[in-house]
Amino acid sequence: MTQAATHHAIEAVWRIESAKIIASVARMVRDVGLAEELAQDALVSALERWPRDGVPDNPGAWLMTTAKNRALDRLRQAALHARKQEEYGHETELLQDGYAPDPAAQFEAAREDEVGDDLLRLIFTACHPVLSTDARVALTLRLLGGLTAQEIARAFLVPEATIAQRIVRAKRALTAAKVPFEVPREQERAARLASVLEVIYLIFNEGYSATAGDDWMRPALCDEALRLARVLAGLSPDESEVHGLCALLELQASRIPARTDADGRPVLLMEQDRARWDPLLIRRGLAALARSESLGGARGPYALQAALAACHARARRPQETDWEQIVALYDALAQVAPSPVVELNRAVAVGMAFGPAAGLELVDALQSEPAMANYHWLPSVRGDMLLKLGRRAEAREEFLRAAAMTRNLREQELLLARAAEALAPEGGRA
Repeated sequence: MTQAATHHAIEAVWRIESAKIIASVARMVRDVGLAEELAQDALVSALERWPRDGVPDNPGAWLMTTAKNRALDRLRQAALHARKQEEYGHETELLQDGYAPDPAAQFEAAREDEVGDDLLRLIFTACHPVLSTDARVALTLRLLGGLTAQEIARAFLVPEATIAQRIVRAKRALTAAKVPFEVPREQERAARLASVLEVIYLIFNEGYSATAGDDWMRPALCDEALRLARVLAGLSPDESEVHGLCALLELQASRIPARTDADGRPVLLMEQDRARWDPLLIRRGLAALARSESLGGARGPYALQAALAACHARARRPQETDWEQIVALYDALAQVAPSPVVELNRAVAVGMAFGPAAGLELVDALQSEPAMANYHWLPSVRGDMLLKLGRRAEAREEFLRAAAMTRNLREQELLLARAAEALAPEGGRA
């Protein structure tokens, strides 16, 4: 195997195994930042040795063993240091505030298998509410996705130094807050789980509809979010909202092949070729939704959004969409997760079910919402309804206003094309 092929193999193995390795080592050392450092040491060893010695038969196990051995060495040194401090009668700094465990006991425990899932602990730690949303997203992609700071920066169109700084600060914040490496107790589990689901959904959404840049979508982020959701569903089989999120992402991801044309231009939902929707993802999504509902989660916010996506997935043609059912689902969603964006989406459904005039009335009521001041989909939706009502000049102005707001080039092109369409002779396109 050539050196380039070996390096490619190492990258592939690391992307698959890194989260498990970091999670296992973090359970040993009880410090996510140190665990990643030790896992990276194992990766460096692989980069040094595998081109010379060849790729091991079980490369994932090789990396895991190497990282764990590094952790054991670190714990052994800490235990030895603690014993020496005790001999000299000094208090160990690790025990300040009564938080850190005895290093000797920690070393012994690290050599034993522990019941429980290290990966689930890592997910809850990376998504801890003590961190900002941006920090949680970056740390999750780093620790659980195996992405480099450069890859994360490229995905979110921010400088690499910004992402690297977020990750470093996030790990320091976890250490400073003395966040334990554990699955949260029952009384705080719901709030912590909500934080995890939010992070995964944010990652998916940035991939599904990029906020800025030249591309309408970044499918790699969708794939990563979907993978994380599936892992979480496997680790939390009785959590209805986890399956609700999984259902939502599977169903939305099923549309990705049809969301752009051959030139990468956006194709809106009602104009998509539904034969290009992925039937396997639709089946998986509907099965996950059924699982969520069977666990009593039919009125959870993610399950409701999945039910909305299912209405579209079950309609073979746009004309067969049950818009009245969609309105009812948005009514329910507005009760459990009220927001102006939910109201805007509900207005779209009302416009489809009961006519554009009814929808426009609801959209107009949202124009004074401060949260919608820079939300380009508000004038876009308003422009669409005005166009359907024959108010073409007004529609053009709304599309132009929306185009000026968006930072995504493909969205801007779409909105400018719609503005031009508004000026075209009725029944034609510019």
